[in-house]
Amino acid sequence: MTKLASTSKKHPLVCAIAYDGLCTFEFGIAVELFALPRPEFEHWYKFATVKAEPGPVRALGGLTLDADDNLDLLKDASLIIVPGWRGADAPVPEALCAALRHAYDNGARIASICSGVFVLAAAGLLNGKSATTHWRYTDKLAAQYPDIAVDPDVLFVEAGRVFTSAGSAAGLDLGLHIIRQDFGAQVAASVARRLVLPAQRDGGQRQFVPRPEPKSRAGSGLATLQDRIRASIDEHWPIERMANAAATSGRTLARRFQDETGTTPLNWLKVERVSRAAELLENGDIPLSDVWDVCGFGSAETFRREFRKTMGVPPVRYRERLGSPVVG
Repeated sequence: MTKLASTSKKHPLVCAIAYDGLCTFEFGIAVELFALPRPEFEHWYKFATVKAEPGPVRALGGLTLDADDNLDLLKDASLIIVPGWRGADAPVPEALCAALRHAYDNGARIASICSGVFVLAAAGLLNGKSATTHWRYTDKLAAQYPDIAVDPDVLFVEAGRVFTSAGSAAGLDLGLHIIRQDFGAQVAASVARRLVLPAQRDGGQRQFVPRPEPKSRAGSGLATLQDRIRASIDEHWPIERMANAAATSGRTLARRFQDETGTTPLNWLKVERVSRAAELLENGDIPLSDVWDVCGFGSAETFRREFRKTMGVPPVRYRERLGSPVVG
């Protein structure tokens, strides 16, 4: 279990950073998870909002936020949350960077949600570490900070006392993960139930599964072929059958797939099977023993292997994290 850095392990201090241009959803995640009073628990967090810099804090949606501008508060924090940032290219005040470094050296944990990772990177807290962010920003993060090992697929990354999460809602998963570390699985599950969320989603689960489509569906014979395969995805679709259905050769079909979707016909088919399986798993009425068959995997072993490789979690865990019963 992670050691709490605040002076009180029973009521560790959580500080959320507010800034001009504040992302209200990400900030709301921090407030909902750590600031909301929870009298049902004997021990819970203290919470403070700290401004990144002097001046007004104008939040998205036309709101203005009043908060303490005393960065010295961070030195007593057990956990500091950076809920997004005003832009991947927006400079980070050196005073904030210095305060974060000082707090980290003092034992605090530092966490970011979505684009907040750029604040942690600017402060040098991610040098030589793994990190993630929203899939829209992963390439930019890797280009700007080559010393960071950017993982574009996962929901969150824990690298020692530094935590980073993917797109906005992944901050909920990261927050529950931290609560679980601090107060145990039962408390985290209770918080998740109140939020009407799965009790736990693995950090290694994929952010999303891309489904390559032709660049233009209008008049595209490739799009017609894809629609036909989707309609009979439980059937065997070797490259020869695909080529015959498209009235072309296997080599030409492979070239067209690469040009129009950026992948091969068989890789496209695998992703389609996994995506269809995920949709079925989200419906708890369909037994697991039937899913692989109706999606055309050929065997339960192949289904489990390909689903985990693509989604980052096995089929059973994927269904469990949705709170659906595991049937069959």
